[in-house]
Amino acid sequence: MEYFVYGRDKPNGFEVKVALNEEHWAFMDGYGDRLIARGPTLTADGERTTGSLHIVELPDDDAANEFAYDEPYFRAGAFETVEIQRFHNHAPGRTMWDFGTAVEGYRRYLVLTKDAPRQLTSDHLIMYGDLLDGDRHLGRAALLEAPNPEAAAHLIEADDAEVHPWEFGGRR
Repeated sequence: MEYFVYGRDKPNGFEVKVALNEEHWAFMDGYGDRLIARGPTLTADGERTTGSLHIVELPDDDAANEFAYDEPYFRAGAFETVEIQRFHNHAPGRTMWDFGTAVEGYRRYLVLTKDAPRQLTSDHLIMYGDLLDGDRHLGRAALLEAPNPEAAAHLIEADDAEVHPWEFGGRR
């Protein structure tokens, strides 16, 4: 099963995370073959993180909780909240590393909605799927590229879009 795990930073979360980057990456190395997407959400100017996103293949809810709550950023208190939801990937087998149609000058975004499922196709979608609690549909999540936040919301056809600047994560 695939899981969407999103930790939203506390006000001092950025500083906590900077101090623990190596520990975080070492923890993630243990999941390297199961990570579908990863990376930080950012402030509008891209200077500070506002959260940490992972989409990961795990066997069950217990493993998803272990992944989220044993992670060094969480254990150090960097997050205000952590969302753990099942993720129904609209492009099964695809990962963010398969994305090959980047447009120069576009930014990347995480877009969350609470609306009904819908099929989308676009060369600008990096990852896209439904957020679930068991069989109950909670909303949608998309990782995409667009020229601005408004275009990102428009791309996934959502009136209630929550848009966060985002970038590919991993060791730098």
